[in-house]
Amino acid sequence: MRKIDQLFAEYAESHQNHTNKTIHWICVPLIFWSILGFISLIPAPHFFVRYFGAISVISLIAVILVSVFYFRLSWRIALIMVVLMLLMEHLVYFINIQFEHHSWIVFVAVFILSWIGQFYGHKMEGKKPSFLKDLQFLLVGPIWLLHFILKKCGIKY
Repeated sequence: MRKIDQLFAEYAESHQNHTNKTIHWICVPLIFWSILGFISLIPAPHFFVRYFGAISVISLIAVILVSVFYFRLSWRIALIMVVLMLLMEHLVYFINIQFEHHSWIVFVAVFILSWIGQFYGHKMEGKKPSFLKDLQFLLVGPIWLLHFILKKCGIKY
């Protein structure tokens, strides 16, 4: 069995409850996005990309590091996640422009509310979150959701 399939199987063990899964479909992407938002607030030079906005050097490094983890598991998932992370970065840029020096409040609110949702889902599930056992599951959550979409579309990952 491939490592990615082993990770998905282990992650799925604590994600059987329908309500918990539904909460994860909402909260996992929001947590991922809010973390990208926090990273964008670290003072660093920015690259401006036409029609996209700006991305900080630190945000770009974070996207690259996360992408390396994903590429080691599946190149298809990694490519899709790169696109999704860049789209999330675009939304982060928009929030940073709209809220200027107060965008951190948006990121904190989304982060906290999403984690409350996650822990509520796991309480309903009756099982602890996977990342408490192994931190890499913080990065597995988003691609676990993506793999369902790929399966539905008939795309091998």
